[in-house]
Amino acid sequence: MTAREQLRNLLVERSVRLGDFTLASGAKSDYYIDARRTTMTAEGQRLLGIVGYEAIVASGLAPTHVGGLTLGADPVSYAIAHRSSIEGHPIDGFTVRKKAKDHGTGQLIEGGVPEAAEAIMVEDTMTTGRSTLQAVEAMQAHGASVIGVLTVIDRSGGSAEALYREMGLPLISLFDGPELVEAARANG
Repeated sequence: MTAREQLRNLLVERSVRLGDFTLASGAKSDYYIDARRTTMTAEGQRLLGIVGYEAIVASGLAPTHVGGLTLGADPVSYAIAHRSSIEGHPIDGFTVRKKAKDHGTGQLIEGGVPEAAEAIMVEDTMTTGRSTLQAVEAMQAHGASVIGVLTVIDRSGGSAEALYREMGLPLISLFDGPELVEAARANG
């Protein structure tokens, strides 16, 4: 079984819930995916590192950094950063805070990201893609280049992809929502 298949199975087992839910966007859904129930586990970290790193390499993008808006992006970014080091092609991780610290150096972006960074922004679960825009804008204001966006799960069926295509940013999706829901329903 491939790492991607193992990660899909873990997401289905731990993160997919069927029922009636209201999403952060306000939309109604017959399923909910709490990716953190997978991304924050030891096995999820291992598998995300492999699958996420391989997806970035396959995309042809060559980021120096990977990260996104805390909290959803954090475990994904750090798993990819760790795997990239093992593979001998380090991609450093970073975190974008929801608001700048009101003490110390007042950082909005944590991780020592240089202005010359070329970053892939990360999200765990994406519906419209709009929440990741806050992190994209913070990185661009910092002076870094954003060269793409990676999401573990794209719920949208294409709306997030369209948003990022308009911005000239490729979207790398590891899984789509319907794929995981179909597997969850098949598992009963």
